[in-house]
Amino acid sequence: MAKLPIYLASKSPRRRFLLKQFGIKFKIITPKISEKIRGNNPKLLAIKLAKLKVHSIEGRVKRGIIIGVDTIVVIDGNILGKPRNKKDARYMIQLLSGKEHKVISGLYILRKPHNRVIKTSELTKVKFRKLSRYEIENYVGSREPYDKAGAYGIQEKAGLFVERINGCYFNVVGLPIVKLLKCIRRL
Repeated sequence: MAKLPIYLASKSPRRRFLLKQFGIKFKIITPKISEKIRGNNPKLLAIKLAKLKVHSIEGRVKRGIIIGVDTIVVIDGNILGKPRNKKDARYMIQLLSGKEHKVISGLYILRKPHNRVIKTSELTKVKFRKLSRYEIENYVGSREPYDKAGAYGIQEKAGLFVERINGCYFNVVGLPIVKLLKCIRRL
């Protein structure tokens, strides 16, 4: 059987970087969906958003594996998406300061033309140290928080905020690569 092409339904530069870093050949097709957070079950919401990404591009793929991923941050029952502005980013970082939160990535993988689907999620717990007002203001004044769930990227300056992590580091970056590879092998 010929190797199937892989398509990533994502705009995320971090997901692209991780796939390239691990030597996975893929093509990007940018999905067109609304990522407004709706729902109160974080795991199901992340999978639903990943599914919407895949379905928004599947008509352009005749044969191959399409990967959809969506990552959200959850703290004290609040689901945090990407901040809309500086005020939103400040609120999120203040909320995370000194506390543990969950990072959940939903995966939705479709193999065409057979239409086989795997949907799953990955959960990682992250604990931030207590941040000073100066650290928060300095961070939200940078460009880093604005295209990331929970307003931070662990692989950037905000990595200094992390006291501990329990689970997949790459999930916090935005792509649970180990779980993804296992799923692709199953397809």
